[in-house]
Amino acid sequence: MRRREFISLIGGVAATRPLAVQAQQLVLPVVGMLRTTEAAEYVAEFRRGLSDSGYTDGKNLTLDIRVAEGKQDRLSELAADLVRKRVAVIVTNTNATPYAISATKSIPIVFVTGRDPIAAGFVPNLNHPGGNVTGVSFFNEALTAKRLEILHELVPKVETIALLIDPDQLRAEADLRQLDKGGQALGQKVVVFKARNDREIDAAFTAITQAKVSAMLVGSGAFLTSRRRQIVQSAALHKIPAIYVERQHTEAGGLMSYGASTTDTYRRAAVYVARILKGEKPGDLPVELPTKFELVINLRTAKSLGIDIPFHLQQRADELIE
Repeated sequence: MRRREFISLIGGVAATRPLAVQAQQLVLPVVGMLRTTEAAEYVAEFRRGLSDSGYTDGKNLTLDIRVAEGKQDRLSELAADLVRKRVAVIVTNTNATPYAISATKSIPIVFVTGRDPIAAGFVPNLNHPGGNVTGVSFFNEALTAKRLEILHELVPKVETIALLIDPDQLRAEADLRQLDKGGQALGQKVVVFKARNDREIDAAFTAITQAKVSAMLVGSGAFLTSRRRQIVQSAALHKIPAIYVERQHTEAGGLMSYGASTTDTYRRAAVYVARILKGEKPGDLPVELPTKFELVINLRTAKSLGIDIPFHLQQRADELIE
């Protein structure tokens, strides 16, 4: 080989090598997140969980968030698109999980749900899920009757209680069953009001006021959580004592909440995603269940409603907002 040709060859290799290295660096695993509604606080906690596990969006993975904007019929299309993209893992909320499971039997799925994962059909076994699905549950449907008991302790003379639910939530029917049993045991009647958008929330509160219902439970689900300020303000306007699923409602001015931390559940889901990215199989990871439930009471709101929180409830509370 002539000297000039040799120098040209070496120069060409040197010029193309950085491009090859750059291309290699740009190939990052993609984690898809499939949701029915926006939930910035959950996504933020999920990112923190990834960071604690050594993963950062844009650095060593790409987070691709797909939101159906409350339109459940879009979930199938969004799930199929993530599968076509061949993402490494799909993270789902309750309503999105069935669509992801239908879309793929090979891509790992990590769900976050308040339902019983077995009853919902997500996995056949909690300890050994098998297949490509595992996740974390904050098991809210089992706590609905407990919330009714706590509300009864606060306002024992109330005979009729309103339940506000999102009818599109998979957990809605389970909430109703729990409340029906709990209401009968306490001698209270539960009246159901449904809302799947902002207008229906306003209409529900108008109907609650007209029905002269003087206490309420607010159901679970991403939509009702995302509209917590509207709901809390409406409850305050109509002077209705209410108990919520998520502590975010109480922090936003709601009277009280009882349940597991949903934000912490997303952090734990991120840990599972990291373990799967490092080579573990989802079917070998047991479904995680909550170990702690928090009763949070907002004393400022109680004062504005003219309600005295019994001392025994204050003692049981994990946090009092003053």
